Amino acid sequence: MAHYIDRFPGRELTINGSKYVYFGGTSYLGLQTDKEYQDLYIDNIRKYGTNYGASRKSNVRLSVYEETESLLSKIVGSEAALTLSSGYLAGQFIAQNFNKPQYRLFYAPNTHSALYNNYNKPYADFQTLHNAIKAYVNKKEKTIPVLFLDSIDFNGQNYPDFKALESLPLDEVIVVADDSHGIGIVGNNGEGVYRTIQALKPKELIVCCSLGKGFAIQAGAVFGTKERIGQLSNTAFFGGASPAAPSSLATFLDGQTIYSKKRIQLLQNMAYFEKSITDIDFFGHMKGHPTYSFNTPELTDYLEKNGYIITNFNYPAESSSVMSRIVLSSHHTQEDIQDLCRHINPFI
Repeated sequence: MAHYIDRFPGRELTINGSKYVYFGGTSYLGLQTDKEYQDLYIDNIRKYGTNYGASRKSNVRLSVYEETESLLSKIVGSEAALTLSSGYLAGQFIAQNFNKPQYRLFYAPNTHSALYNNYNKPYADFQTLHNAIKAYVNKKEKTIPVLFLDSIDFNGQNYPDFKALESLPLDEVIVVADDSHGIGIVGNNGEGVYRTIQALKPKELIVCCSLGKGFAIQAGAVFGTKERIGQLSNTAFFGGASPAAPSSLATFLDGQTIYSKKRIQLLQNMAYFEKSITDIDFFGHMKGHPTYSFNTPELTDYLEKNGYIITNFNYPAESSSVMSRIVLSSHHTQEDIQDLCRHINPFI
């Protein structure tokens, strides 16, 4: 059931006059409603304006873009980075770049539609995908295989260990990973998965992502080698698109201390939740990520009747299966989590 509200769904939301604690969404660090973070953003809007519609190839350029990309690549561990106006655009940027005769595209299960070209369909399971890639590589075709996947697939097939990739001939495969649910959240410094996948030594690694989930800014990014990022930055796709708002990127630069503080709080909340739940195995969970999935519709209804709204809808299309998950955020208090667990434990 869809609920319509008139303000950002932070720690709490109001539906038809009733208040609920919200354990859903993707505001993992709770930054969108954090006053300190909002003040940074407002100051940067006054400096850079509300939007910037000029091309990055313009003869007048703002230095905040290169500064942000330099810091992002340093955090993530890539040679270079590019920013765009959204994570979906970043995915389409890469997908269209490889939609050429010299590449053969493969899609892992649960790959986000941001990485699709036309009507691509992911493989139903990893075994079928593995068989297809290995058979293709063994044929010694001239075209290069490109594997698209979501780093956080909410089924544990990829992050945190990427075991499904280890049996592939990765030295002959370009890997493109969407890390929208990992960047800013997972890793020692919110660096995401770039270094983890790079350690598996693929032929080439490109990571794209939204910066809206982990860093709460309206922007996307692409990470890769200097050569690849240079090639991408010289395309008409990049030059013709309006960039991310510079006020957002400046807030990213200014917000590093806040990000660190919020990640520590999120880790504490996760530890408290996992300690307080009597049967954590009831949930599908990836170590180090603040989401807890389940397949019991009755729990969703039970929680709503007791004052909690969680993520629960058909995703990514109406024909898709229902996605039900509890999402922890840095803005949740220990009391919020304690009360949530007090209601969940008798149910499970």
